[in-house]
Amino acid sequence: MLNQSSLNPPLLLEQHLTEWLGAWPPQSSGVTVVGSPKRTKPGWDAKLHDVIGVESPFGAVLSVPEHAVKGVASIVGGHDVAADIDALRYELAHQVGREGHFSRGVFRWSDAPTPTDNFGEWVPTDDPRVPEWLHPFNDEVLVAWDDDGHYGAGVGRKKHDRFGHEISVGTEASLRGRGIARLLVATAARTILADGAIATYLHDETNYASAKVADAAGFPDLGWKILGLW
Repeated sequence: MLNQSSLNPPLLLEQHLTEWLGAWPPQSSGVTVVGSPKRTKPGWDAKLHDVIGVESPFGAVLSVPEHAVKGVASIVGGHDVAADIDALRYELAHQVGREGHFSRGVFRWSDAPTPTDNFGEWVPTDDPRVPEWLHPFNDEVLVAWDDDGHYGAGVGRKKHDRFGHEISVGTEASLRGRGIARLLVATAARTILADGAIATYLHDETNYASAKVADAAGFPDLGWKILGLW
């Protein structure tokens, strides 16, 4: 039985997916292929993201460059995304004109993050204490410092559009197991909601540590997936 939240996602999420992908909801229980000019423009990290999709329990939308819609639709229609991920990898790469790794991960969102005290400090990405992995994010980053005032853990915020901001989190090995990532993710999610956007959280299906953080911070797994040619 499908979770009711899966069938009736928040309005902000629908607005985000419409803006980010080019259309939402799916037009059928299969894969709806849409073209979007965003697939040929730099994304949050100044890089191209030319094949992006979201799969829900009631269908999926796959967003591609407008010139590739017909070709991609002709191949995706004959595949089950979950079962035929390897076959789609090569066919999609051919249609968009580049090689890549087509994969499927977990897509989560939260409009009710776990209640916690606010945690961490928002700082600019060019703060000299911020590690390199946080530099590409297109907004301030949320950082927890260790006892010596050095970087211990952080959250980056990917502003895909005005309706949806994706959270990425990382913790130094010496500080793992203390619940710091949960506190940072929940704090960041509340900030995103206060700014009028939905907070999303993506991770690989086998990244159980990331899944545990998401669950604890109020991002349930409702069976939604992220699709992409990376």
